[in-house]
Amino acid sequence: MTYSTALFEPARLPGLDLPSRLVMAPLTRNRAGADGTPTPLMATYYAQRASAGLIIAEASTPNATGQTYPNITAVHSPAHVAGWRQVTDAVREAGGRMFLQLQHGGRVGHPATSGLTPVAPSPVPLPETIHTPRGRLPSVVPREMTSDDIRTTVADFARAARNAIDAGFEGVEVHSANGHLLHQFLARNTNLRTDGYGGSVAARIRFTAEVTEAVAAEIGAGRTGLRVSPGNTVNGIAEGETEDLYPALAERLGGLGLAYLHLVHADPDTRVFRNVRAAWPGVLVGNPVLKEVSTREVHRASGALLAAGADLIALGRPFLANPDLVTRLRLGAPLNAMREGTFMYVGGATGYTDYPALDAQPAGASSDSIVALDGDRVA
Repeated sequence: MTYSTALFEPARLPGLDLPSRLVMAPLTRNRAGADGTPTPLMATYYAQRASAGLIIAEASTPNATGQTYPNITAVHSPAHVAGWRQVTDAVREAGGRMFLQLQHGGRVGHPATSGLTPVAPSPVPLPETIHTPRGRLPSVVPREMTSDDIRTTVADFARAARNAIDAGFEGVEVHSANGHLLHQFLARNTNLRTDGYGGSVAARIRFTAEVTEAVAAEIGAGRTGLRVSPGNTVNGIAEGETEDLYPALAERLGGLGLAYLHLVHADPDTRVFRNVRAAWPGVLVGNPVLKEVSTREVHRASGALLAAGADLIALGRPFLANPDLVTRLRLGAPLNAMREGTFMYVGGATGYTDYPALDAQPAGASSDSIVALDGDRVA
């Protein structure tokens, strides 16, 4: 089958040239140290995937309270910065470019993991158990954030963004998706506030907007991206007024000159996608809905998004098992099969840095892969 070459055309973010439209989406893999410091193994992993037009590195917490699961990365201490510097140096040496995603878990956290009570817009617990160093435990009721908590957290995001630049990243992506803290402020069922951060659409988008504005003021709007997941119900989220929330957010932030807006599970056939595209004046990154993880399906879904107005295509699962994904897609070659049991919580190189490239595979080793994944942990 002949595929379109549009994915492989050069692209540009403000101040950053990209060799293709293919972006590696952030993938939480739990390979950091217990304190959140990136490891040398992570440098190998990302350097293997440096042929992506842009790598958005996995979610990193801007403060200790924001930790979600064991062995996720952080970016709020000198040790974290030094650890990430090893990663960005390796990727740059391999010819790649990286942004770092900044994520606060909000109610998606547990004292058994962080040693702290999670915070959230309202004291509404996660309606499911959560993975901790002691196994899966019942969720705890988060502490409702005060006005001081909100101001401090906004400042923590800005400080974390500066740390990311000091660590060698080209920019950062503010994570307001997938049921984490910023998304919790957007959603009616997790944001029961009656102050200026809850109730109306304008009030519920305020926290995400203020975090993004603070990050842009700290490191420059052209180095700041924003990720959202309209209508996503992962982690017990029920937004309400989805079709109003995201165009309003796009309009509020559209004049800043941000690097991009990143839509998770972007569906070009929906009104939300069309309205956000119409409201957003800058680069739009689309993370397509894949019916299966195969070369043919990646090309189909990516082509539909590009035709509908997306500028860049962010892929998660395909990059997980294919360090040479760009080459495979360009050649129309089959993809490696993924080993689901090694995605998270297992540590080590197995299922992480040991996926073969095309020129290293024994005969018959490649196969198109169809797989269902757990929630948004690898998305």
